[in-house]
Amino acid sequence: MNYDCLIVDDELELAESTCEYFNLFDVRTAFVTSAQACRAFLREHTVSLLLLDINLEDASGFQLCKELRQETGIPILFVSARSSEDDVLVALEIGGDDYIHKPYTLRVLLAKVKAVLKRWSKETAAEESGEWRAGPVQIEPGLRKASLNGEMLRLKAMEYKLLSYLVQHKNRVIPKEELFAAVWQDIFAGDGTLNVHIRHLREKIERNPNEPEFIRTVWGVGYVFEEG
Repeated sequence: MNYDCLIVDDELELAESTCEYFNLFDVRTAFVTSAQACRAFLREHTVSLLLLDINLEDASGFQLCKELRQETGIPILFVSARSSEDDVLVALEIGGDDYIHKPYTLRVLLAKVKAVLKRWSKETAAEESGEWRAGPVQIEPGLRKASLNGEMLRLKAMEYKLLSYLVQHKNRVIPKEELFAAVWQDIFAGDGTLNVHIRHLREKIERNPNEPEFIRTVWGVGYVFEEG
């Protein structure tokens, strides 16, 4: 069965009430209360978006996200009462697409989920079986794969989105604000988050990350993928 949203939260009453509310507004939603149950659910069903708590009884939501990112690129929105900036940054760096603080308002959360689902649907529909190339990097958007000199790159979700955008717009200086809007869209993002992702990409594709040949910084403006 296909679901729009899966809630993974060990606060049973909250998960159940959120699930019921979403279903009232035609967002087909289910919930589970553990990482183990999440894995089992995903083996039997397809899901377009995940709402994931950090503190689960049987595992860390962070660890579960890292596992899932090896298999799927669907949006993962963290939902947690933990509010430190470090938690937010970790969530985004390991592949989360947003970080929502508890307690949340059901109406606002539903609006956010609907917006992400709409965007995800458009992105999926727009992907073609073609490819984008720049220098030694090849992007296969239909398969959500990236390779370097023919070797598959292991990228986290946001790394893939950032590299794809840079490659698709190769040889053009892209302002940071455009990257925030196009890659992170309406989620929390800042210079620190962008810098971390750029550094990780350089470590994976540059011969010398400290002297990049391809992903170049244009100080005060943004970045450019130079094909050479």
